[in-house]
Amino acid sequence: MVLFQNMTTVTIYTTLTVIVLLWYAGRTNPFRIGGLFLRELATSRSYLVHFVALLGILFLNKIELTVETKYFINTADYTGFFQSIEGNFVSNLQHTFENPILTAVLAFIYVVVFQSLLITSIGVYTYKDSTKRMFYATCYAIMINYLVAIPFYLLLPINEVWHHDPSVRFLMLDVFPTFETEYRALSGLNNCFPSLHTSISVTLAVLAIRSGIKRWAWFCGIIAACVIFAIFYLGIHWLIDMCGGLLLGLFASTVGLRLSKATLRMRTRRIGRIAAARTLTREEAN
Repeated sequence: MVLFQNMTTVTIYTTLTVIVLLWYAGRTNPFRIGGLFLRELATSRSYLVHFVALLGILFLNKIELTVETKYFINTADYTGFFQSIEGNFVSNLQHTFENPILTAVLAFIYVVVFQSLLITSIGVYTYKDSTKRMFYATCYAIMINYLVAIPFYLLLPINEVWHHDPSVRFLMLDVFPTFETEYRALSGLNNCFPSLHTSISVTLAVLAIRSGIKRWAWFCGIIAACVIFAIFYLGIHWLIDMCGGLLLGLFASTVGLRLSKATLRMRTRRIGRIAAARTLTREEAN
């Protein structure tokens, strides 16, 4: 069952999924949320700076793949060490559950729903939280995920399971035959530890729980569990990758929330100082 012919197909599916999720989580017209997002970018310098910083980190991840290809060609491969620890866990799981329909569902979650979660989270927190606490927390947490993971990708290369273990199939190709030529540029073959799919999905689930938006928290939690199962089922990640991603996700979400609170405190103090200065100026003028 082929779901994706190229990245255009992925983009279309992602756009439709984001629209549905914005409606589901925000309980309002998704285009209203999109309009508010654009307004915040245009009127709030802090909002714009955080969003641009987030985009910068995502771009840095792409640069990492280029740097790795040019300057880290002879870095040692530790994949065999990982398999010596966990054995045939991924192979056994894949052979136990392999099913064409399950493959299509999990591939859709891995490729489309995963990235839709991040986009929707930014939109929902922009709409639901006037303080933007959760928006800032999301930006910080995602940046932390990448900043921690990228050095591991450069210095501790671990190949995907299917590429190392002949008993494991890369099931993604069943639904996305051109994955290696269309999508691989976004995801390095040996960028496995820690699993960013795990860490980011866990990060978004934790933040959703902390946001107090119950229906969004439930959805993100379920999708995080599905993503973790998918990374094994599709033959991509090792169990150790998942463990590293889980710890990173918990760490990033915790630190992201703390940095968000610190940002809001500084903004409140700055506004207070400005208000006090204006009051003093008016009093002196009188």
